[in-house]
Amino acid sequence: MSAPNSRIAIINDGSFYVGPPLARMLAARGHNLVIGDPAEGLLEELRGMGVEAVGVTGVRDLVDPSSSAKLAQAAIDAFGRIDAAAISSGRVVTGRLLKSTRNDLDQVYEGCVVSPYNFLMAIAPTMVAQGSGQMLIISSASGSRPTPGAPLYSSMRAAAAMFAKNAASEFARNNVSVNGVGTNFMDFPEFLRASGATDPEVRKKVETQVPLGRLGRLDEFASFCMPYLDGTATFATGQFVSFSGGWS
Repeated sequence: MSAPNSRIAIINDGSFYVGPPLARMLAARGHNLVIGDPAEGLLEELRGMGVEAVGVTGVRDLVDPSSSAKLAQAAIDAFGRIDAAAISSGRVVTGRLLKSTRNDLDQVYEGCVVSPYNFLMAIAPTMVAQGSGQMLIISSASGSRPTPGAPLYSSMRAAAAMFAKNAASEFARNNVSVNGVGTNFMDFPEFLRASGATDPEVRKKVETQVPLGRLGRLDEFASFCMPYLDGTATFATGQFVSFSGGWS
């Protein structure tokens, strides 16, 4: 059983992208966890590390505000507080701007802006009331520079980054930090499929676009996220930082 003063963290998706490695690292640092739609066996693994872990199923669609509300309520019901919360979301639409449609724009807006908005609106009131907390919006490095072939996606990711900065400014008086991190060129099945890098020759060409000459690993990205969640660097707020091997 974990110590009663353990920090409490929420991860919105425990089956996808950086969710599982993030959960493991937070557990290793003594956090009790609320995990949305956890991967099979993840909760048992986390409990085996000596922490408490609560799963909430059916909350993957964060465009539905009830999903974030269920995660927040699960933390309050189980632990009475929320010390850290991380959200990763997004909907990628590629193609030239003049060939896009309003439906494309709406899809990207919902995945990249509405989802983090709903998450923050569900989590932040508890943190503001308790006078402490860390929130991390996990987005895309495309939000920090124009991205040929993905203009809608890049624009909406930039909006999410500014959203985090504005939230940070508003909540600073309550000792609540909000930061954003953005990735690109990750060694992750979805990126590999989208870029064609499942083909070794294509992967070599993709890697030439990265100043460091390789793709990023999810375990190192989880490590990168830790100071924004684990209570060790709460003086940092209002930042958007790229994790893209020097691409941005």
